[in-house]
Amino acid sequence: MKRTWWKEAVVYQVYWRSFFDTDGDGYGDLEGVRQKLPYIKELGADVVWLNPFYVSPDKDNGYDIADYYGVMDRAGTMADFERLLKEAHALGLKVILDLVVNHTSNQHQWFLESKKGKDSPKRDYYIWHDPVQGKAPNNWRSYFEPSCWEWDKHSGQYYYHSFAVEQPDLNWENKELRHEIYKMMRFWLDKGIDGFRMDVINLLAKRKDLSDVEDPYNLSYLANNPGIHEYLQEMHEEVLGNYNCMTVGEIPFVTPKEGALYVDEERQELNTLFHFQIADEMPTWDMLRFKEIQREWYEGLKGRGWNSQFLNNHDHTRQVTRYGNDREHRVASAKLLATLTHTLPGMPYIYQGEEIGMTGVTFDSIEDYQDIAMKNRYAEEVDKGRNENEVLVSLQLLSRDNSRTPMQWNDKKEAGFTQGIPWMSVNKNYVELNVEKDMQREDSVFRYYQRLIQLRKSNEALVYGDFKDLLPSDESLHVYERSLREEQFLIILNHSEDSHPIPVPTASFDLVLQNLNNETSQLQPYEARIYKKTIE
Repeated sequence: MKRTWWKEAVVYQVYWRSFFDTDGDGYGDLEGVRQKLPYIKELGADVVWLNPFYVSPDKDNGYDIADYYGVMDRAGTMADFERLLKEAHALGLKVILDLVVNHTSNQHQWFLESKKGKDSPKRDYYIWHDPVQGKAPNNWRSYFEPSCWEWDKHSGQYYYHSFAVEQPDLNWENKELRHEIYKMMRFWLDKGIDGFRMDVINLLAKRKDLSDVEDPYNLSYLANNPGIHEYLQEMHEEVLGNYNCMTVGEIPFVTPKEGALYVDEERQELNTLFHFQIADEMPTWDMLRFKEIQREWYEGLKGRGWNSQFLNNHDHTRQVTRYGNDREHRVASAKLLATLTHTLPGMPYIYQGEEIGMTGVTFDSIEDYQDIAMKNRYAEEVDKGRNENEVLVSLQLLSRDNSRTPMQWNDKKEAGFTQGIPWMSVNKNYVELNVEKDMQREDSVFRYYQRLIQLRKSNEALVYGDFKDLLPSDESLHVYERSLREEQFLIILNHSEDSHPIPVPTASFDLVLQNLNNETSQLQPYEARIYKKTIE
């Protein structure tokens, strides 16, 4: 398999509106990201992924784009972005942007033109359909709404939206539309960005058969439809193949066999992908299922394509709350989960705050939440007659707002995030849990991330090495090898609340990193150890 810069990189995701506010409006901004670039560099990351900052009505936190070529006022100006990009490159950091081309805002000029009527030149930039027996064309749901169809009284047709009503889907069958997208991609690449994280990229091709589905809540019918690979191969030929950039596709509802089609290096589509088998199938930790997913993806992509390793992002609850123990074992479990993502096969992603072990949040009222998906689902369930508090509690763990609370920089007012009123409440634990305090401790989560990243950078076996699961049936311990030529690593993780004896021989290995100060042969709760052996 080819060696490339991005396979060896560690990505740091910046959800800029919650990162650092420099103008006191309560929202993070691009200038705030620029000022914190040295922090990201000190951590050891190589690539900064910025969530969307384009012009947007902000119905879905920037994923409803009204102008692909502009910067929303909350984020700053194009000059701010250009300074950020220049300084990132000066520090040796790459920058990738979110590419959101499955849908736009309903305020995008294309949609405003499309909506004027059936004769509009832009009508076919979006997906319109006549009523069927006076109702929506079928029973399909969207991610955020009970139906993916919205009635437009003016033109007498429904338009299609995979997400919010305000996010109409683009019609990728329209060649003119596709080339408008390619033009926009070249605009940003010519500015000097280093690639794209591609939002729900496998939803671009739509299902031709509009008949009802048996289970509308299983949204897999929205994805991986015929035509998607032709679109991506055309995108590569028209744009991506002409730049030394990286691409990572957000690809829900995909198996390893299907995923390989997107990232197989011979097919020239995408470099790597996010799959969601862990995030979607494991609301809480399930060791055996996790191991099975890792083995299947390793075997499915081996020698063909590249995987990504992440346990949380802006759409998923912080990993230490969801998959670790954010109470008495917060520090140990945060380090253990970091060990997983940086030593398993694939590219590690760090979501802002993860590197200090930030936790999820539980707000008392639905009014305190911003997540449009959660709020819409709450309203839908309450309308069915369910108890309001019961619904709230059922939705809290997986609310996207768990990961969107402001970055906790210090113990000052609003965690040092803003001088104003934050757009979302800061987690109350910021007084004790913040960057300033974490960086002062040599045994902190931040310092462990630094050492872990450096270990990966210094040992090719942790990037390109073979993977072998040594205890596939153990429900508490995850023990595996990474090996390449003369290098061999043994990773031992006790992902449980109990102590366990070390289950494999380690005498021929050197202990190179561990998350607890423990010299015994008895693994403590959430203990992680990395051993190395150099084969003579």
